[in-house]
Amino acid sequence: MIVDIPEGKDPLMYVWGQMVPGIGPAAATFSQAVYEHGTIELRTFEAARLRTAQINGCLFCQDWRTERDGVKVEDGFDEAVTAWRTSPALDERARLAAEYAERYALDHHGLDDGFWTRMKAAYSDREIVELSMCLGSWIAFGRLNRVLGLDEACVLPDHLSKR
Repeated sequence: MIVDIPEGKDPLMYVWGQMVPGIGPAAATFSQAVYEHGTIELRTFEAARLRTAQINGCLFCQDWRTERDGVKVEDGFDEAVTAWRTSPALDERARLAAEYAERYALDHHGLDDGFWTRMKAAYSDREIVELSMCLGSWIAFGRLNRVLGLDEACVLPDHLSKR
């Protein structure tokens, strides 16, 4: 881990909640809002989230599975997302979400008219904005966790554990 954590403190909770009190809790609130208030269906949400986690390299984020109403994506979904271009396990919306996540993270200047034509055929403008906000959150905070080494040290509290 890159930053020093006081003895007995949970690294994730300390960094996100106490270390930078004017920013950390606000960032945590935004990150949590993505999960609590998102309306995009689970498989599409997870395709975008997992592809971002794979690109970021965040071990914690790659291991996490979002749960909604007791439902999670199936085992092996992460492999389908890795192979988003060819996997038969993804429908068009999930495939586009994985593609958008990859391009948003690695080549946002290359999001051309052809891509946006496909996105707008599959998603409403509201959904595109929501997905864009989710991607921004995951890129920023997943990379923060990975870069600082928090992803190797963090364990979710039992009441938040989804896997």
